[in-house]
Amino acid sequence: MSAAQATTPEQPDQVAARNEAAVRDAFANWSAGQGSVFDLLSPDITWTIHGSGPVAGTYNGVEAFLQRGAVPLTSRLARPLVPNLHAVWAVGNTVIIRFDAASTTTGGHPYRNQYVWIFRMENGAVVEAEAFLDLVAYDKVVAENQPRQP
Repeated sequence: MSAAQATTPEQPDQVAARNEAAVRDAFANWSAGQGSVFDLLSPDITWTIHGSGPVAGTYNGVEAFLQRGAVPLTSRLARPLVPNLHAVWAVGNTVIIRFDAASTTTGGHPYRNQYVWIFRMENGAVVEAEAFLDLVAYDKVVAENQPRQP
């Protein structure tokens, strides 16, 4: 029997622990201003923002999500969002994250929101994501603030 045949498949709790660690590390780096949780996203991700309003919907591909889902908000913030991680739950390939994030808008007003993200991960990358947040607060920032100048 070869070494490859003797290798046992990874158990669900091992997968969950690995995925949770990757997400926690990404949030720690994001909080420290050394990267973003978006670094975990697969190029072919399917990201759904639940709710109603202009940004709600499903985005296919990382570029579609970033340009149409994230940039409308982040371009109107004077500095990057700073997340405050409250909890991470992982079961197999599913990771649920609850966090707050805050910044200041380009108009000088505070922005705060609460988030729950549900990730489905494969081989360390997020392939599907669902996001729950206060879309009224998101839409207000987009409507009332000008994007930063490049």
